[in-house]
Amino acid sequence: MNRLVRAELRRLFSTPLWRWGPPVAVLSGGALTATAVLVGPEHFDPPMPGMDTEAGVRLVISMIGLTVLAPALFGALAVTSEYRHRTITYTFLFAPRRHRVLAAKLAAYALAGNGYGLIVAVSAAAALYGGAAARGVDVGAPVGTVIGLLASLAAAMTVYTVIGVGVGALLRDQTATLAVLGAYLYMVEHLLVLIPGVGAVYPFLPGGATAALTQASLMGEAAVEVTGSAATLLPPALGAAVLLAYAVLAAGAAVLLPMRRDVT
Repeated sequence: MNRLVRAELRRLFSTPLWRWGPPVAVLSGGALTATAVLVGPEHFDPPMPGMDTEAGVRLVISMIGLTVLAPALFGALAVTSEYRHRTITYTFLFAPRRHRVLAAKLAAYALAGNGYGLIVAVSAAAALYGGAAARGVDVGAPVGTVIGLLASLAAAMTVYTVIGVGVGALLRDQTATLAVLGAYLYMVEHLLVLIPGVGAVYPFLPGGATAALTQASLMGEAAVEVTGSAATLLPPALGAAVLLAYAVLAAGAAVLLPMRRDVT
């Protein structure tokens, strides 16, 4: 099994994915956070709590959760590229026990997703404190709280990478997979939270569970403006459990669905 995981990691480092992954992580964590801090949440429209409050810090950090499409696409491309270029056939000939191959893919890309999340967290922390220092404002949350929030979002990036692998294994077609992930994460969830009454399901969706980790959500604030009421977020521990459940479902799909399928 370790041999297969190492093979998947070598495959990853032979593709362009590992080259654009770290820069995207820095943009998702550092650039986004720096922009929000330098502008100041109190200058948003509508105005939000400032950086000198814990609520403002949580809101700024929660914005990183809007970038989870990147690791999801990262995981999806890992699987769909093999189907697109037909290399999956040779992979299964080399290792006929498909469940071992697919489990190795999950393990390898979970590691890669965790690395991506760590880069996001470190760059966001640097941007948060650097931007606050540049503006001459205090960060209104204890260092331990900031570390906990960023660590939670780093773990969420791992989950979304696994979800991407699962969706890619389910759909196999690269264009369809990227379209489904993009449409769901950036359209469907956002529309649901804005529909009166329907927004009650939002806390149990991946986006709502991610927002629960920071107990803040820009989409929740938008829902207040549109519907007059905010979606109630789950407690952080329960939100983490919901995300983990999605990861388990995606992993199950990635391992079980391709077992009997023709790969051509």
